[in-house]
Amino acid sequence: MASLDIIDHSPHHPDPSPPVPTASNLILIDNYDSFTWNVYQYLALEGATVTVYRNDQITLDELIAKNPTQLVVSPGPGHPVSDSGISRDAIRQFAGKIPIFGVCMGEQCIFDVYGGDVSSAGEILHGKTSPLAHDSKGVYAGLAQELPVTRYHSLAGTHGSLPECLEVTSWIPREDGSKGVIMGVRHKEYTIEGVQFHPESILSKDGRLMFKNFLHLQGGTWAENERLQKLAAANDFAEATSK
Repeated sequence: MASLDIIDHSPHHPDPSPPVPTASNLILIDNYDSFTWNVYQYLALEGATVTVYRNDQITLDELIAKNPTQLVVSPGPGHPVSDSGISRDAIRQFAGKIPIFGVCMGEQCIFDVYGGDVSSAGEILHGKTSPLAHDSKGVYAGLAQELPVTRYHSLAGTHGSLPECLEVTSWIPREDGSKGVIMGVRHKEYTIEGVQFHPESILSKDGRLMFKNFLHLQGGTWAENERLQKLAAANDFAEATSK
């Protein structure tokens, strides 16, 4: 009997990035969602040191004692008011202190914390892709317009209830060019970003770059982030020219 060629069907893992010094103690809150581990993998591949805690298995005081460098709030089933555990309190606690990133339910938690209404998006999507329009800032830096992103949701923050302190950063464009369903928000003062879609899904384009962009944010406010980024760039330049 002739021997058969052995074919390796295992996935090919991308090379990890060097460790990010400013992401040495990132905490990821798990809202009981299988996508949490995709988020974990992308964060780790981009150089973060990540610890995961389920949303009902750690207290706020315990989170504070961990002294995280960043906070990421995962996707999850249900509504942010009733099903996100410690997530919303954690956002309130660390806002203005460290960078925060919310994915799907995590974004809805941000919307709710600041007084917005999270309700029916008018459609139910499960593993569907849509073209994304965005403002090219923050986590969207370096991304093309109308890139496909994956959506798993029936709820979304509403335009009419958008909190004054938040701005819409990405959306699904309507045929007339206006902004459709909100796909992302950003706090105007604090380094807080949220996305309604799933950048960690294999069907989302450049999702890993979004996590990379987040990990390089520093400080609790956008003003502090800008100052620290300029300082880091100056230090890098000085080091390079001294060699």
